[in-house]
Amino acid sequence: MNGYSRIAGFPGAGGPLEIEVYSVSQVTDFVARLLQADTRLADVWVSGEISNFTHHSSGHMYLTLKDNASRLRAVMFQGANRGLRFRPESGMRVFAHGYVGVYRSGGEYQLYVDFMEPAGLGALFLAFQQLKAKLEAQGLFDPALKRSLPRFPKCIAVATSPTGAAIRDIITVARRRWPAVHIVVIPALVQGDGAPASIVAAIERANAASGTEGIVDIDALIVGRGGGSAEELWAFNDETVARAIRSSRIPVVSAVGHETDFTIADFAADVRAATPSAAAELVVPDMGVYLRQLDTLQTRLARSVRRLLDQRKQRMDELGRWLTQRIQVKLRTSRDRVQRLSGVLSALDPEAVLGRGYAICRGPDGSILKDSQDVQTGDAVRVKLGRGAIGCEVREREVVEG
Repeated sequence: MNGYSRIAGFPGAGGPLEIEVYSVSQVTDFVARLLQADTRLADVWVSGEISNFTHHSSGHMYLTLKDNASRLRAVMFQGANRGLRFRPESGMRVFAHGYVGVYRSGGEYQLYVDFMEPAGLGALFLAFQQLKAKLEAQGLFDPALKRSLPRFPKCIAVATSPTGAAIRDIITVARRRWPAVHIVVIPALVQGDGAPASIVAAIERANAASGTEGIVDIDALIVGRGGGSAEELWAFNDETVARAIRSSRIPVVSAVGHETDFTIADFAADVRAATPSAAAELVVPDMGVYLRQLDTLQTRLARSVRRLLDQRKQRMDELGRWLTQRIQVKLRTSRDRVQRLSGVLSALDPEAVLGRGYAICRGPDGSILKDSQDVQTGDAVRVKLGRGAIGCEVREREVVEG
C-alpha cells in the first residue's frame, strides 16, 4: 500500500522506531483491489437463504444470504432485478450469481447480484447455463450466422401446438397485418418428454416441404409456444432443437413464452421474438403502414406533378410573352424597313418627279426622248404630265452639240 505516513513510535534498542500508519480509506481500497484481482470472486455462484430482504423505493434490492455458519450481504440493482421472474422474500432459498466487491462507504464486502433463481430450479438453470456455454463455444450462436427475414414474405410456416393459444395469436396478427400471406401450420408437441424430437421433426418437415408441389417457398419459420413454467418451456432448451434450428435452410424466428423467458432456441434462432404475437409482427409486414406510405407518396406525387405543371404553365406564359414581344419587335423592324425601302423606291421612281412639274416625253416609237436629235420637226410626240398626258407636234428643236 502506498501513501502511508511514518511517525515516531516507542523507543527501541537503537532509538525511536518508525511505524507505518494507513487511513481507513487506504485499507478499504487495498482490500477492494485484492477482491477484484481474484477471478473466482469476479464470477461466483452463491447459494443461501434470503434474510433482511428490502425492495427499496429506488428499485434496488438489498438482502442478506445466510447459511448455518455465516452471512453475506448482497445487493441487486434495479437494472438487474427488472428481469426477475419471481418475487424474492425472506426465508426463500436461492442461487445468486455476481461478483464480490467492497462497499467503500460502509467498509463492507458484499455480493453484487446480476442474476438470481429460486433454489428449486437451480438444477435446471445450471443445465441451461452449461448447454448455453457449450453451444456458444462451438459457434452455434455466432451473430455472423444470423439471417435477415424477407421484407415481404409470401408464405410462412409455424411449428407449434395446433391447439394452443400461440397459433391463434400468430394467425390473427398475421392475417390482420398482411391478409395475402399464406400460413402453413406444422403440428408439434411443445412440452413433455417427446417434445424435443417433435419440434426437430417439424423443423425438418418445413424445410422438406418448402418449394414442393402445392407449397410455395417458405420464407420464414416460427418455432415456439405460449408462456409457461420453466419446466414447461424446457423442450426449447434441448441441444437437438438448437442444432435443428441452426441447420434450417429457412430463417427461423424463436417465439417461446413471454418477454422475460429466454431459452437456448432463442440464442440459436436467426431472430428472437418476445412472444408469439411479436413473432408474427416481426415476420409479417403491416399492410396499413404501407398503405399509409402509399397514400403519402401519392399525395407527394400529385403535389409534385401539380407543382411541375404550374411551373410549366408559368414557363409557357413567359415563353408566350417573349414570343409575342419578339414578333412585335420583328414586325416593327420589318415595317420600318418596308417604309424605308418604300421611301427609297419612291425617290427612285421616275414618275415621282412628275408631281413637281416635270414631264416625260416619248417619241413616235414610244421611247423616252433624251436628246432633241432623236426627233424631227413635225414629229408627233406624247408628253406625260404629273396628271394625265398630251399629244404634241414638234415645231422646232434645239440641238446641243458635243
